[in-house]
Amino acid sequence: MSGEKILIIDDEVELSEIVGDFLKAEGFKVYSAVNGQEGLLCFKREKPQLVILDIMLPFVDGMEICRTIRSISNVPILMLSAKSSNTDKVISLGLGADDYIMKPFDTMELIARVKAQLRRYTQFSMPVEERVVLTFGRLVIDDKAYAVYVNSKIVNLAAKEFEVLSYMAHHPSQVFTREQLFNQIWGFEEYGDTNTVTVHIRKIREKIEDSPSEPVYIKTVWGVGYKFDGECYER
Repeated sequence: MSGEKILIIDDEVELSEIVGDFLKAEGFKVYSAVNGQEGLLCFKREKPQLVILDIMLPFVDGMEICRTIRSISNVPILMLSAKSSNTDKVISLGLGADDYIMKPFDTMELIARVKAQLRRYTQFSMPVEERVVLTFGRLVIDDKAYAVYVNSKIVNLAAKEFEVLSYMAHHPSQVFTREQLFNQIWGFEEYGDTNTVTVHIRKIREKIEDSPSEPVYIKTVWGVGYKFDGECYER
């Protein structure tokens, strides 16, 4: 893993330079922006493989940047925040961010999270011969293309949302606890809690279900966890 482009959007120039130096030492190509407008322009121009995004930004805040990037791309987004409240974390994950870390942070921990996100993103993005296109009525999951369609229209899922949906779809009717899904998708080495799974399930339902409160595909098994339901046709 080397040579991937990473975009840092943070108005703390000194912090960006320190993080950037560490990332460059790991072989990454690093681009920096100090405000939201500049960050979006850089994202569209350089097409990075991962974005490190601060929430508090001038002109356009990190939440809006996250929403905009997620509407056009499924690259991993790692949010930074100086606030200790869980509210920002829940909102960030709900908007499609893949990870969240509070300032001040250990730089090596940040690098480890960057590598973990890139590793999983690359794993799910590369063509794998044994993977197939799964069709569940109006829902189509294409692992090779890393794409999801509902009624023949593409659905923009965050990287982790796609991984959760794809994993469960490949194990239909199997009941997973939140802990099992967190460990499988995020990994045992990741920092976080199982509420992350709940947030991602809710966002997936909002995007693929006609009625998220009465889901057809991802169903809640009360007191246990979740399962994927639906007749599957391979093609």
